[in-house]
Order: sequence, then structure tokens, then C-alpha cells
Amino acid sequence: MSEVKVNKLTPRTNCGTVTLGDSGDTFTIPSGVTISNLGTAAGFGGTGEISWDTTVKTNSDSGFTATSGIGYFLNTTGGTITVNLPAGTAGSSVAFADYAGTWQTSKVTISPNGTEKMGGIAADVDLSIEGQSVQFVYIDGTQGWINVIDSTSNVRGSNVVAATGGCITTCGDCKVHTFLSPGTFTVTATAATAANNVVSYMVLGGGGGGAWNQAGGGGAGGYRELISPTAPYSGSPLDGYPSSPNRITVSALAYPIDVGGGGVGAPSPTPVSTPGTTGCSSTFSTIVGAGGGGGGGRSANGVNGGSGSGSGGCGPGLTGGTGNTPPTTPAQGTDGGNGNEPDGGGGGGGGAGAAGANSVGPRQGGAGGAGVTSSINFSPVQRGGGGGGGAGAGNGGAGGAGGGGKGGNGNEPSPCAAIAGGCNTGGGGGGGGNQAGTQAGMNGGSGIVIIRYKYK
Repeated sequence: MSEVKVNKLTPRTNCGTVTLGDSGDTFTIPSGVTISNLGTAAGFGGTGEISWDTTVKTNSDSGFTATSGIGYFLNTTGGTITVNLPAGTAGSSVAFADYAGTWQTSKVTISPNGTEKMGGIAADVDLSIEGQSVQFVYIDGTQGWINVIDSTSNVRGSNVVAATGGCITTCGDCKVHTFLSPGTFTVTATAATAANNVVSYMVLGGGGGGAWNQAGGGGAGGYRELISPTAPYSGSPLDGYPSSPNRITVSALAYPIDVGGGGVGAPSPTPVSTPGTTGCSSTFSTIVGAGGGGGGGRSANGVNGGSGSGSGGCGPGLTGGTGNTPPTTPAQGTDGGNGNEPDGGGGGGGGAGAAGANSVGPRQGGAGGAGVTSSINFSPVQRGGGGGGGAGAGNGGAGGAGGGGKGGNGNEPSPCAAIAGGCNTGGGGGGGGNQAGTQAGMNGGSGIVIIRYKYK
């Protein structure tokens, strides 16, 4: 047996080809020998086997011709890519994989050589499924290239949040969970990118109930909101981002959700100092929207709360309740308005966006403060209006825009009862008037919790 010892085999001409042996020869690689491939290996292994080229192709490479036995990673982030197949011989194979998961927006076109066929048809084929990977093997002139492997599973690390709970709606790449009553927001998967785990939310407490007989309107529930940059929308002026205490970075946990009920309006008759009931708070994680203050009784000051209630209208120096109680930054609500003695009109309850109005004579109730508008659930909705103050012999105050209830009219000959705060708006209930059938204060509106995040 002859033995040749050399350090390197080089073609006689530059970029030439070195051929080992003749057809039918066998080369044996002994046990313990290692062959290191620092270039591109093609044609090794059984029919249809692939060696992958890890140099990623982009749209600037569009129109390149694939080599048999090679797989290519195609990145269409910058645009579509066309790949020309080599001339087919039986057993030739090529493969392609979606590098960036973008073939669904920018496709790949596979073009066979000349009049050769793709699955029996002489035509180009498009690859347009996110995360797709395919392998073609050339069979014969009848069928040409046949796809033998096609994966569309797109197995990748998650970079979005997944969760259950509440009423779920989607739009674009965002998902919204709306809780109209208590429930659980359960995060089943979190994003690999930490910033995507900061969710947007709106937490609104229940509105306060109105008091009776020329009394103050209920304050709106405390309004808390944060607009995450990864799930943006047109929100209210009360956005708490980027303050760290206001951010909620979710983990794969179950988060109990409390949705506060509205406070009960004071019935008729009750003692003149009896306020309406303060609303209940709403909660998501560490974020609490306090209940709105119950309307101040006929001869009593307003009550503190998320937004303060208006005071009664039959006592000297009566003042509305203080909003943003307990204090948050940004403020979760505003102050209630003052009643008007001796004219007998109650002050308006504070709203999320504006303070309740003072009563103005003669015997008119003060208007409730306006709420704020947010598009967290894909369309603009105004919530958090304060309740209007009840009137003496005049007109009750208007309910604040965003669910606030109107105050009761004492105006004869057409008195009318107060109006309750809107359901799931956190609106304050209207204060009662002073005529028979109009005196009872009305209930505040229930609160709401909405959570929004990027889900794809």
C-alpha cells in the first residue's frame, strides 16, 4: 500500500477543482480521524440532506442562485427576496427558513431553473407564512422539485404577554381585558423583553352616592391610568407613566381584580346631616382607585374620597369634600363644590378631570365636575364625572360629563328626582332636591378595571 504525506492539496489554477479518485473508488476514514469543515459542505450524506449556510441572505441578495445541498436563512425585514433554483438533477435538494419571522409581510419567491417544475407545474412559488421553513428535493422532469418538509410552527421565544380573565377584545397587536365586576387577571406567559411586560391599565373606583334634600352630589371614583409605551393609545391627562410606583410589570401570576360598587344614595327621610355612602375602591395589583365621597348632607360638609363630594346647601360655611384622598401622583380626583346658604343648593361632586361647581343662587344645585376621556379599549370613552348638587326651589346641578348623575330639581310645578351615576363609569350620584318625590339622593356608578398589553 502506497502512502502520500502532504500538508495541503491545492488546484493547479486559482479557484480550480481538486478531484479525489475516480467513479466507483472508495475512500476510508479510519476511526479517531476528525474532518473539520471551515467552508461550505454540499453533497455529503444521503439524498436530500442539507448543510445550512449561516450567512443570512437579505433583500440585497435577491436574485441569487441556490446551491444544491445547502439551506439558507432568508431575512425579509428589508423587503422581498427572490431565489433562483439550480438546474435540477435527481436527488438535488435545497432548503429555506424564515430568519426574522417576517415572510408574512415580505414574501420569498422561489423560481425554478428554466422550464423546470415545482410540484409538477412550471411556475414560481411564494413562501409567505410567518416562521416558515421548507425543503425541496428534485425528483424528475415530471414533477421537478417537490416540497418534502414544510414547518409553520414558528417556534420562537415569546416577546409578548398572554393572559386570561375579564371580557377580552383585540385590535392590531394589542389585547384588552375589561372587568365590569370582580375577577382575576391571570398571566400565562410573559415577554422575553422586560419592557413588554409593563402593561397599560385604567383603574376607576365606584362613585359616591348623593345625599338627600338640597344636598351635595357624590364625588367620582378615584381614576388611575398608565399608558405603557409598548401598548400605546390616546389616554387621559392622568397618565402615570413613567413614575416607577405606578408601573405594573406583570409576571406569570394570577392578579385578583376588585371593581368597586357605587355608594348608596341617602333615602328620604333621614337626618339632615346624613351623607350619601362613599363608593368602594377598585384594585389591580398595587394600584387602587379610591371610592368617591358620598354627597354631603343638607346641613353638612362634603365627604373626602377619590373625588370629593359636594356639601349640603342649608348651613353656613359648608365646604365640599377633598379629592385625591388618599393622595396619589398624578391626582386621582378633584374637590367637591360648596353649597349655597341660605339659598339651599348643594355643591357638585368632584370629577376626575374638574372640580365640582359651587352652588349659585337662587337655590340652584352646583354642577358635577367633568370626567376624563381614554381610548384604552380602542374607542374614546369619558368616565369619572361628579354628581350634580340637589336644588332648593330651583334646578338641580347637571351631572359631570362622564357618568355623573344630575341633581334633583326642587323647581315647581315640575320637580324631578335626582339621577344615579352611570354604571361602570365611576360617576357620582345626584343629590336630592327639596320637593316631595325629589328628595332622595341617588346611587353612584360602579367602577371599572381595564388592562391592555401587546400580545403579538
